[in-house]
Amino acid sequence: MGNAITGLQLALRVAVAALITLPLAKALNFDHPVYAFIASIIVTDLSPRISRRLGLVRVAATMVGTAVGAALGTMFPAHLATLGLGIFLSMVCCQLARIGEGAKVAGYISGLILVGHMGGSWDYAINRFLETLLGVGVAWSVSLVPRLIRFDRLDPAP
Repeated sequence: MGNAITGLQLALRVAVAALITLPLAKALNFDHPVYAFIASIIVTDLSPRISRRLGLVRVAATMVGTAVGAALGTMFPAHLATLGLGIFLSMVCCQLARIGEGAKVAGYISGLILVGHMGGSWDYAINRFLETLLGVGVAWSVSLVPRLIRFDRLDPAP
């Protein structure tokens, strides 16, 4: 029963975070509010500590991916080799910076920039970063709300 309640509470928090983030991103006139929405879903957790860790990894990985993607997008023409190089470099940079947990996110963000935003890659990169910050900020806020039910208090004392 405890796992079911915990799962329901997490689902409720994630849904609330997403439902706050999407209209807020639209109100802020973000070009692609879905990226803020995604960040809020990925980062929201029942534990503020875990949300904080997930958010920091997400933000750091997004910084790496946007920087690599935007830099390559201004230096090289649109080509599959540029895309592959961007994904590779983003992931390696994350490993070197000891944020390997975010390596795939960095590669994904770099790839997004390189696939369709060559030329305007820095503007697109900055927007992706700001959208991620919004989603992470909402997730952190929602994770600070106390749990509705705590099963650790219901367990009998040893």
